Amino acid sequence: MRLGVLDVGSNTVHLLVVDAHPGARPLPAYSHKTELRLAELLDGHGAIGPEGVDRLVATVREALVVAEDQGVADLLPFATSAVREAANADEVLRRVALETGVDLRVVSGPDEARLTFLAARRWLGWSSGRLLMFDIGGGSLEIACGVDEEPDAAVSLPLGAGRLTAARLPGDPPDPADVRALRRDVRSQVADVVRDFTRLGRPDRVVGTSKTFKQLARMAGAARSADGLYVRRELSRADLRTWQQKLAGMPVRERLLLPGVSEGRARQLLAGALVAEAAMDLFGVEVLEVCPWALREGVILRQLDGMRSA
Repeated sequence: MRLGVLDVGSNTVHLLVVDAHPGARPLPAYSHKTELRLAELLDGHGAIGPEGVDRLVATVREALVVAEDQGVADLLPFATSAVREAANADEVLRRVALETGVDLRVVSGPDEARLTFLAARRWLGWSSGRLLMFDIGGGSLEIACGVDEEPDAAVSLPLGAGRLTAARLPGDPPDPADVRALRRDVRSQVADVVRDFTRLGRPDRVVGTSKTFKQLARMAGAARSADGLYVRRELSRADLRTWQQKLAGMPVRERLLLPGVSEGRARQLLAGALVAEAAMDLFGVEVLEVCPWALREGVILRQLDGMRSA
């Protein structure tokens, strides 16, 4: 059957269409993205303003048209941290449902970590052993670790690249004092959860998912997306630290010239690098592998598992 996943994230609203059936690998058929950057549209009270809600409604409507055109039989709509943590989340969800007919399921932070971990586990297989996963989104950082498909520990921290950029790094390039202050705060929040994971034992394999890790790895020399899903891509902490320092002094126009950096993410890249470097350093990770599957694939896999057991 043809499934559509409508992911209302902190950076983009992404409709991923896949051909799938229980027991098989979901095959991507079509992808439709709109850069909305909801994490940057919050007002001083933490609410999504009227313009942001209007744009969200229009974007969901557009995605519905695309899903119909692509022959989607079942649509799985969900929202992550930008909507989940908005002060007016209930109002936003009501408007989207009333004006589009789409009931967005709000995924909690721990569930976001669990679903992303499931996708990484399925991609890498059981031979990866104890798996440690980091996912940096626009609004939050998810960390999960375990030996099964359900992680033994899963947390979500408010350390998304879009959120931090909008709130803490206003300059272009940012003020060095702002960068130092953000680095301290990020490391403090990550350090608070390290013990929850180190008690589980040393991981056999470490992965990073999400666009942030993909772009950081590409910038540091990893293979292009055009080279295919099955090319191994890695990111070392040493390279990440070097590029973090370079990014801190670069305006957005210069970041756009770097390999793999998209216009919508260029401004957020430094904050993403600060979070990634803090996670790798405090967890003692020298090198991680970039996993192409993440939350959307986890939602699809969970849906297919439910169909198989029904």
